[in-house]
Amino acid sequence: MKSSCRSSAVGAAHALVASLLCYFTVMPARAASPTGGSAPAAASPATWVATWATSPFDGDPWHTIPTLVDSTLREIVHTSIAGKELRIRFTNEFGKEPLRIDAATVALSAGGNSIVPSSLHRLTFGGSPGMVVPPGALVVSDPVAMDTPALADLAISFFVPLQPVSDVSVHSGANQDNYIHRGNVVEAPVLNSADITPSWYFLKGVDVRPVDAHAAAVVAFGDSITDGAYAAENKNERWPDDLAVRLHNDPSTAHLSVLNEGIGGNCVLIHCVGVNALARFDRDVLAQPGVKYVIVLESINDIGTLHNPNRPDYKLTAEDLEQGLAQIVARSHEAGVKVFGATLTPYKGAGYFTENGEKIREGVNTWIRTSGVFDGVIDFDKATSDPAAPLQFLPSYDSGDHLHPKGAGYSAMADSIDLSLFR
Repeated sequence: MKSSCRSSAVGAAHALVASLLCYFTVMPARAASPTGGSAPAAASPATWVATWATSPFDGDPWHTIPTLVDSTLREIVHTSIAGKELRIRFTNEFGKEPLRIDAATVALSAGGNSIVPSSLHRLTFGGSPGMVVPPGALVVSDPVAMDTPALADLAISFFVPLQPVSDVSVHSGANQDNYIHRGNVVEAPVLNSADITPSWYFLKGVDVRPVDAHAAAVVAFGDSITDGAYAAENKNERWPDDLAVRLHNDPSTAHLSVLNEGIGGNCVLIHCVGVNALARFDRDVLAQPGVKYVIVLESINDIGTLHNPNRPDYKLTAEDLEQGLAQIVARSHEAGVKVFGATLTPYKGAGYFTENGEKIREGVNTWIRTSGVFDGVIDFDKATSDPAAPLQFLPSYDSGDHLHPKGAGYSAMADSIDLSLFR
């Protein structure tokens, strides 16, 4: 069974991250071209807004970690809003050694591991072609003057030279082919004989200076149902992707990006895969550039853990989860962010279903709908359940494991969201 189960840097790391962000935001931008050196350019006063992001976590428990050093990683990401300038966020938040990146580029993807050569831009860091990322830190590249379309694929290539890497900052189960090729080939139009990996390594986000001055971000915060388990590979058909398309196609919401901060296997209150949601909330939600809204869909793995025979002393009530979710709301409101509570989708028939767990799920859903704690409610339970058997998915929405939707189910979830919440 593939569980719906998958952290926030603290203390000194927070200060380091903040100083790096400040440094690279105020340093003069250096526009780069694939054939020439960097030329100084005045920094724009426009606000950065994330157009794509992911949630790295510690290690890679569901996949074999490939050889990452002395190699170029070409990773494919999908934008949500357009920009006239961009920067890339790299992460070593869970690394135990410094991470050295010697060269990096960004380009429009031409499909597979190919790029559009005319769109290639070199990345710099304070004017240098590479940077050492300290353990526990993230860095942002210098701004690049590059028109970035909405709903487009970018190829981010970076060379990681030979060095010790005992632990990685990675997002597994990306439902996206990414590529690893020996040597420094960051500018190659095509990577011949590259290995394919389903994970995003050392990559955290893409920010743009948006075309629309009112741009802001919607963060989808959750577990594997948000991460997109069983969505079609390389198709961007997770429910946050479908929501991004809906927002883009409505003139009143086209200025909003959607950031998928789901981790498959994550829990709200306990360590499942990645640290618990309360521990990673600042890093994965509040730290996102331009965040204005968050949709929270998480708790089913906390509930499913009641079935775990290796945790006989584990106890959980609906009130425990409600208290945890209320913390997310309180911390969001302190930051001026609105929170929409999403009801938990059905899971009867899943490998970790229990009758007690179902009572907790129903209690949490009733609380989300009626407590008034959230700024709005998104009823994913109603959108996906079978009217004839409401504890289960509608068969046409069920991936087959009775825990995760398939493509049609993800579409139904996105379609059920009232866009007036964002107006």
